[in-house]
Amino acid sequence: MDANQFREFGRAVIDMLASYAENIRDYDVLPSVEPGYLLRALPESAPEQPEDWKDIMKDFNQSIMPGVTHWQSPQFHAFYPSGSSFASIIGNMLSDGLAVVGFSWMASPACTELEVVTMNWLGKLLDLPEEFLNCSSGPGGGVIQGSASEATLVGLLVAKDKTVRRFMNNNPDLDENEIKAKLVAYTSDQCNSSVEKAGLLGSMKMKLLKADADGCLRGETLKRAIEEDKSQGLIPCYVVANLGTTGTCAFDPLHELGPICSEEDIWLHVDAAYAGAAFLCPEYRHLMKGIEHSQSFVTNAHKWLPVNFDCSAMWVKNGYDITRAFDVQRIYLDDVKTTIKIPDYRHWQMPLGRRFRALKLWTVMRIYGAEGLKTHIRQQIELAQYFAKLVRADERFVIGPEPTMALVCFRLKDGDTITRQLLENITQKKKVFMVAGTHRDRYVIRFVICSRLTKKEDVDYSWSQIKKETDLIYSDKIHNKAQIPALEQFTSRELCEKSK
Repeated sequence: MDANQFREFGRAVIDMLASYAENIRDYDVLPSVEPGYLLRALPESAPEQPEDWKDIMKDFNQSIMPGVTHWQSPQFHAFYPSGSSFASIIGNMLSDGLAVVGFSWMASPACTELEVVTMNWLGKLLDLPEEFLNCSSGPGGGVIQGSASEATLVGLLVAKDKTVRRFMNNNPDLDENEIKAKLVAYTSDQCNSSVEKAGLLGSMKMKLLKADADGCLRGETLKRAIEEDKSQGLIPCYVVANLGTTGTCAFDPLHELGPICSEEDIWLHVDAAYAGAAFLCPEYRHLMKGIEHSQSFVTNAHKWLPVNFDCSAMWVKNGYDITRAFDVQRIYLDDVKTTIKIPDYRHWQMPLGRRFRALKLWTVMRIYGAEGLKTHIRQQIELAQYFAKLVRADERFVIGPEPTMALVCFRLKDGDTITRQLLENITQKKKVFMVAGTHRDRYVIRFVICSRLTKKEDVDYSWSQIKKETDLIYSDKIHNKAQIPALEQFTSRELCEKSK
């Protein structure tokens, strides 16, 4: 493909994406395909000869699009948001077009330094403690990871390395492997699955401690677990606190957990993958009270901010800890020595190579501005509150827990079985997509404002579909009840006839 063909293909793709966003309400949010549909539709082998881009676009529209779940649909209310915007797409195009691999400063100075700049910008907007920023006098700083899953694992591995070093410095006769075998991590039983997975990948026992009735991990619960483990010769090493759990968006009290971690010299990592973006708005910053006790913090710019995946913003209080844990030297990786504090990001992450992800964060922050980003968050919270108002007006439903951020959990009063049936029926129609959760051992349906395109009329549409399916369920229920006496009467008459 030459430059002219690239221009034609590129214009066609941009036009298609712009039209897709404008007409996304015309698509069912869930596809109507069966497993294996694409395996059957596409050739078994790659083409031997180059193909025309127009044929590729034709196949994309005919084969790929029918199997797409439309995450940006205003009727997508499952999981949590997947950020997207035209500004971010442009940033991604710039990154892909330059095609740099910025593992060190020399590999691409702009790649490293723009990441420093944008992470400082975002950290200031979130009102993180200054010591987390690269522009502070200390060794802190921010880095863009691929996901919160990676950030949690990175934090665990750094905490593991730091704890082992501390114990061996205090007693050089200790065996490193014996120390590692005794290390233990803690989090809430409401944590994301990726937190538990970090323990598996990092070979550290991850204890899921019981949250309270509101889904929060309390300080007394953590302290009791630490004391019990220490009495058995184990070494508490790592705590993951959740600011916005996946199930119900509950917030662990950092002001309770933090002092315990500081006293015990335990690395406290804060997982604010979804809800952390709300700290752009001053009215929600009370939810991170105690953040100064943490050693690392992550929020996914690719969730609630209009930044396309992947762009997980992680800050650490001490960059030396992370560098010591991941520093592997080779002569071909020798870099420019400078007196300016510039991080060598290959030591701050799992892979060596890294994309120019800061470009899309930069374009989004400039196109939206701080006020535009705050407005985006506040409008989505208002839409969730509006949905909650609609649910409360229908006496068949109950909300629980209280809506948090842009998440509303609700269920039918008549029990878990009928609530599960409602969600299954809605999902089968493919017009609205939600997923289930649990609250106080009850089955609930999670409704999240996910798409940046969602408007009040979209919420009205989703609610109309929920009400429609609820009406059908209850009408069937009443009809079936009405049939039971007639059936019993027929059965009794039949038995009587047979007895004659």
